[in-house]
Amino acid sequence: MLEAITSFSSIISGSITPSVFLICTAVSLALGVLTALVYLFRSRCSQSFAVTLAVLPAIVQIVIMLVNGNIGAGVAVAGAFSLVRFRSAAGSAKEIGAIFLAMALGLATGMGYVSLAVLSFAIIGAFMLLLHFIRFGDNKKAQRTLKITIPEALDYDGLFDDLFSQYTDKASLEKVKTSNMGTLFELEYAIVLKTAEIPKAFIDEIRTRNGNLNITCSKVSDKEAL
Repeated sequence: MLEAITSFSSIISGSITPSVFLICTAVSLALGVLTALVYLFRSRCSQSFAVTLAVLPAIVQIVIMLVNGNIGAGVAVAGAFSLVRFRSAAGSAKEIGAIFLAMALGLATGMGYVSLAVLSFAIIGAFMLLLHFIRFGDNKKAQRTLKITIPEALDYDGLFDDLFSQYTDKASLEKVKTSNMGTLFELEYAIVLKTAEIPKAFIDEIRTRNGNLNITCSKVSDKEAL
């Protein structure tokens, strides 16, 4: 067994013994906690998601051990896992990636490839941290959702184009909504500011055109960016 642990071969040979089960479960829990810590690095999530991410490899590992060699049971379990997607709220791309990593680690330990699971986590976890440090793909720094309320008498087509050309690199009207019995229009724009901060002069100039009605400029969340 020691040779199997120190190599990339499976430590499961024939029936599953208590010692093999405990080794695989301990490794799964340790890798699950480390996966949760990598995800939590400069990220925010609920405690329930962090706990779920920590125990997910062990859960998958136990399931794989139980259906080992049984094709019918394996297909049924795969179908059960697919139903989880429709019973939960949509997550961000980063959350989905962390879940898939946790499940892959559980699959590896469930089949007895403990060393392979540890090495895979070390490589992928280090690479994820590296991409985070170099801010790979981070193009949302200046992305904002701008919501402006205007009176119905104003023609919103091109109303703020000169301001957008001055303060933004890109702006597009995404949604128009009527409110207050049709006396107001609520405009929603997707904009990319020229600076990371929201210029006060930009908001002030919009206020002078919309009659000092409501203006909201907020960051784009991960789920909105999907």
